[in-house]
Order: sequence, then C-alpha cells, then structure tokens
Amino acid sequence: MLDTSRFSFRPFGLAAALAFALVGCGDTASKPAAEGAPKATEKTIVGVVFDSGGRGDKSFNDSAYAGVQRASEKFSLDVRTIDSKKDSDYEGNITGLAEQGAKLVFAVGMGQGLALEAAAKKFPDVKFAIVDTVVDAPNVRSLLFSEEQGSFLAGYAAALVSKSGKVGFVGGKKIDLIEKFEAGFTAGAKLAKPGITVLPAKYTDSWDDTSKGKALAAVLYGDGADVVYHAAGRAGLGVFAAVKEANGSGPITKYAIGVDSNQDDIEKGMVLTSMLKRVDEAVFSTIEDTVGDKFSGGTKRYDLKANGVGLTDFANTKDVIGADNMAKIEAVSARIKAGEIVVPEKLADIAAFLAKTK
Repeated sequence: MLDTSRFSFRPFGLAAALAFALVGCGDTASKPAAEGAPKATEKTIVGVVFDSGGRGDKSFNDSAYAGVQRASEKFSLDVRTIDSKKDSDYEGNITGLAEQGAKLVFAVGMGQGLALEAAAKKFPDVKFAIVDTVVDAPNVRSLLFSEEQGSFLAGYAAALVSKSGKVGFVGGKKIDLIEKFEAGFTAGAKLAKPGITVLPAKYTDSWDDTSKGKALAAVLYGDGADVVYHAAGRAGLGVFAAVKEANGSGPITKYAIGVDSNQDDIEKGMVLTSMLKRVDEAVFSTIEDTVGDKFSGGTKRYDLKANGVGLTDFANTKDVIGADNMAKIEAVSARIKAGEIVVPEKLADIAAFLAKTK
C-alpha cells in the first residue's frame, strides 16, 4: 500500500441588501468551536466567492469548499458562499461579502485578481485570500501551488503504465497556470520513459464545457493514447465520459488521471490516480490563522514537500500501477522534495531539463 504521507497529502457597487440576497442561497454554518480550538468571535463570518466553474466541479472549487466545511466543523463560523456566473460578477460578489461584515473573504481563482485588488483597497480592515495569483496588499494572502510537481508525478505514473507508448493532456484555458500542469506532466512522462510520445495537448478554452472536454479526450484516445491527464476544471469531467466510452464493455485498457480533488471514483478502475492540489488545506489553514489572530498577508506556496500537491493512493488501480512502479514514484518524489529534481514550469524548458536530469 502506498504511503501517501510521503508524497501526496496528509479541495456592485450595489447595496449591502442586494449582496445579502445574492448569498441567501449559499451556505450558512454556525457550530460551537471544538474543545481546545482557538476561540473565534461569535459567528465569525467567512465568505467565499467561487469562480465561473462553480461548486459541483468535483475539482478546484469543490476542494476549496471542502476546506471551508472542515473549518466550520472546528470553529464557530457563519459561512456565506457565492457562485459567480461571469467574470463581471467578481468585484460585486467580493464587495458584497465585505459589506456584510465578513472577517475573511476568499476569492477562488486567478481570474478574480483585479476584483480582489479593488475590494482590498476599499476594505482595509477585512482580510482576503486568493487562490492561484498574487495580489500585493497587506490584507491579502495569496495562495499558490507547485502544480508542476504534482503533474510531474502524474506524467511519471502515466508513462510507467502505458502500453501503447502514447499519453495525452487536456487543459482548460491556455494560460501560464495550465502550462505548469502540461509541462510537469510532459517532463515526468519523458523522464520515466524516454521513448514515450506525449501527443499534442488539447485545450477546451473553457472551465465548464464538459462536452468539449469529452470530444477532445476522445481524439487523444483515438490517436492511441492509453492515459489522458486533464487540468480543465468542470470541463475535465468530460474526460471521464470519454475514457468510459473508449473502454466500452471490454477489459479496461485506457485510463484517465484526475486533478485538484480525488476524482478516482468517478469511473472506478478507469481513473489511474488524481493529482491533488490541496486548495482545501490552504483554505483551512488560512481560516485557522484568521480565527487565531495569526493572519498575515503575502504569499504562501504549497508544494510537494509541504503536501500541497501530490497523487492519490491508487486505491482502485493498485494492480495496474504495481508495487515496483509505486516504489519508483516514491523515489522520484523524494528527489523532488530534496531539491535534486527541479521540475520545469514551462514547455520550452523541458529539453534542457531532460538533458541534465537522469
């Protein structure tokens, strides 16, 4: 059984009245603080603004919400959430939560950067946190992740189990953040098996178009890939539909790799593993710091060494990955944690990386 603790994980200006209406359909939780927990102000308000992918993506947004749920079980919180339908909603949603008296507001997603920057200036006494981008303000904590490291392990695993010698990647929007996923995956696959072919990546240009995610994954499977990794938010759910279709009623010969949250059970036995991006842990620890009056602005990075990224434990595919390959993944993970392997974040840097890394 893989020891996951070793490398993977231990998730408008309108009036305040209208803002309240916006969150009325969200979640409100008020629970007594657990024994021994830091004492929070009665019904401390914590707000969360999700990006356009919204909750239910079984990925990025759901991971953030899992962190809030965990915190609400430990502390006395009044949790208020808003699903943003479009980018223009962000500033109003963030501002609305601040106007309601939120002590801490999360902006989930790099697309909310400009909106949060504006809100942070308007409400200097409110604490804010944003995932995947940097907002330089004293009352903002920027939560960043080393996605390339976790994706490297995903690519490494994909190459080890590939029988066709071809693997593929489906991304969401073609931006620098998602390039980190693609670059890490490609570098990991090629280091594990130099002769592997990483097919040209496919991009949905959307975080929620599951039909396009399915269609693009189907192309990769049709071109011979037997493992496809996605980093496309809700759109990536289409990859699981595609792998199910590609396998049909026969033996399982093709696999998908999930992302952000544990997606292994979406199509049991067909999802090799998932690359965990512990947004839930970042959210929980930020709430914990706020409740304990230890909040600080600036940047916090969650990497493989800090258990901020990693792989799930292959619960449904242990027979596919095998004990020998699991040992290889643990070994390469240890080298990354030790700084012996520095995973590239850019596609242009992969050739140089492979030339000097053995």
